[in-house]
Amino acid sequence: MSNKWPRLDYLSWRETCSALHLYLQVAGKYRLAHTPWLNHSWNATFYVTPAGLTSSAIPDASGIEILFDLHDHKVIGVSGDGRRASFALGPSTVAEFHDHFVQLIAELGGAPDFHGQPNEVPNPVPFSEDRRDRPYDRDAVQRFHQALMAIDRVLKTFRTSFLGKSSPVHLFWGSFDLAVTRFSGRRAPIHPAGIPGLPDGVAQEAYDREVSSAGFWPGGGGLDYPAFYAYAYPTPNGFRGATVEPDAAFWHESLSEFVLPYEAVQSADGPDEALMAFLVSTYEAAADLGKWDRDLLECTHGRKGKARAPDAEHLGNPIRLVNEKVEREDGSSKGRYRITVDGVEAEMTYSRAGKDLIIIDHTDVPAALRGQKVGERLVRQAVEDARRDGLEIIPLCPFAKAQIGRHPEWQDVLRKS
Repeated sequence: MSNKWPRLDYLSWRETCSALHLYLQVAGKYRLAHTPWLNHSWNATFYVTPAGLTSSAIPDASGIEILFDLHDHKVIGVSGDGRRASFALGPSTVAEFHDHFVQLIAELGGAPDFHGQPNEVPNPVPFSEDRRDRPYDRDAVQRFHQALMAIDRVLKTFRTSFLGKSSPVHLFWGSFDLAVTRFSGRRAPIHPAGIPGLPDGVAQEAYDREVSSAGFWPGGGGLDYPAFYAYAYPTPNGFRGATVEPDAAFWHESLSEFVLPYEAVQSADGPDEALMAFLVSTYEAAADLGKWDRDLLECTHGRKGKARAPDAEHLGNPIRLVNEKVEREDGSSKGRYRITVDGVEAEMTYSRAGKDLIIIDHTDVPAALRGQKVGERLVRQAVEDARRDGLEIIPLCPFAKAQIGRHPEWQDVLRKS
């Protein structure tokens, strides 16, 4: 499997995409019917594999796994007692797919009983009654799978930098999105629910804890193009106006989420880095504005074959602080603070708004320097300099704002309203 990011054109394969979505709903409903409920509907999802999408083991009969093989374009079922059954993916109807799937489960010794109507799609038709002819574009399906492999790789890397509760990287067949979700550890207000095609109880259980979630849609649901998304529940004040990266990301008013077109990532000089910037910046905005305990919840990105160092604070020792000096580059209209450790640079930028006011607008601490209070050092230096020079500070940057909010002794330099 290549690491290259393929071009995706949703409008050219949307009928095939819709069909694949409904086929996954059939298999997903079967998994849901036979698996004990796991928090936030995690028991119902599929997972990306080099071959396609898998259900993992379903506790029916001797154990059954369903694989959508997106290379050979087959649905393959295997059971714990060695049985194997399959049928081809191709132009069809949902009713025909449903009949083939029921037969496959029976051949594996399972019980093919599950809810027979799709969720989270407009104008749902029971699977067994949906006889509209559906196309199947094999090349588009393979490009979609190649994109899922690339996205799955970045989402899994992003997941390694969080010590708190986090979901697996998994595909929800209801909304047809590949997602990863982080949790603050605190209870959330009861979700208002009312999501079309999704039972209210499912939505409320899914969002009963504070979350920052990000993922990928192939298109549809109000977007005529594939895109990445990021949201927080509950949405903290100021989140919609947060500065996020890369430049192509924007706040989508009707979705109430940040959106980044897939094309902006696919065409970037470094697609992995562009997507990671979106994931990190939207999470940090949610965590800072939501006042998450980031020192407790975060760590550096995982490295291959190397265990994470123990959390020094948990062991009763102080967090290791870097000794490098904070350097300041001050211009007539803009400036920045920076620390360089082992060749890795962290920075905090600001703008001047008159002779007595600076506006902190951005902080960037690379993953390799997290957990060492580097960002806090940058903010502290700005506070100390402001006191010395008789300046006031407006912290527009969510990170700087959160740091000053945690230190009442720094707030004397804030701009008086």
